[in-house]
Amino acid sequence: MQKTVFVVDDSATNLVKAEEALEKQYLVITLSSAEKMFAVLGKIMPDLILLDIDMPSMDGFEAIKRLKANEKYADIPVIFLTGMSETVNEARGIELGAVDYIMKPFSVPVLMNRINNHLHIDELIRERTSQLVRLQNSIVFTLADIVENRDSNTGGHIDRTTVFIEIMVNAMIGRGLYVNEIKSWNLESAVSSARLHDLGKIAIPDSVLNKPGKLTPEEFTVIQTHCAAGERIIDHMIVRTGDADFLQSAKLFAAHHHEKWNGSGYPAGLSGTDIPLHGRIMAIVDVYDALTSKRPYKDAFSYDETMKIIKNDAGTHFDPDIAEIFCNLKAKLETRGRW
Repeated sequence: MQKTVFVVDDSATNLVKAEEALEKQYLVITLSSAEKMFAVLGKIMPDLILLDIDMPSMDGFEAIKRLKANEKYADIPVIFLTGMSETVNEARGIELGAVDYIMKPFSVPVLMNRINNHLHIDELIRERTSQLVRLQNSIVFTLADIVENRDSNTGGHIDRTTVFIEIMVNAMIGRGLYVNEIKSWNLESAVSSARLHDLGKIAIPDSVLNKPGKLTPEEFTVIQTHCAAGERIIDHMIVRTGDADFLQSAKLFAAHHHEKWNGSGYPAGLSGTDIPLHGRIMAIVDVYDALTSKRPYKDAFSYDETMKIIKNDAGTHFDPDIAEIFCNLKAKLETRGRW
């Protein structure tokens, strides 16, 4: 769809020159005063305004103040056209909300370049954001694969628990459980970050991580350190890359998925709602997958056997409200969680 550009200038020569330069690419509306611009704004909404500063009656500074004061027009990008070279005027214009300055007499290539940049900046931002999301997902999948490939006992665990987290969060939203907290999440990012909940297993020796039989108490103590190790690793990532929502969410999953509702879990012995919601959700998902999966030291439990255990542990191991919802998700869990 063709974008609309207002050119507001009291010089007929400048209006003609700007229209000739832009008309092949944009719908150009030329206006000889700020007053005429505001009259037309009631009927046509431009995508960008080229606004002269030095005009009689209402100058560009006053016009942009009025634009920014009206929420209907406040987001329209304004580029000042000016013959003034003083930096103080540039600073004042930027302070009032202008996105750029073009000196008069303007060069057509410069005019086109500046307008194209500002009109297509949203598309550029969306593309850059998409690239970053793809990069983030690639890194997450790679790290998750490293963890999964080291732990030969839990094939497919990361993929399945990520699916279960998505099912669980959507079910909680549907039932109105903890929605005030969940609505502050970026859901897509939070679900993706769940893939890193076992990241700390990178720090566990192979002799313990891949032991085919039951662990000794000493070995189990070593396994327990994966939560704190995961939290440390992600903390280091946050320091290096910034306080990203994705990493903060991943840290909560990694650090707290073995806490228990009654305070008997690890690593911090938190209880009740002191356990972050990420951890309380992952706790039940993690146990469900462990019980329903075949391991070298046990056969897979049936769905009914697993749900009986989860119901019995509601209020001790698990948040009872989350457990209640989880135990009513049989069709979705069995359909999407087994492959």
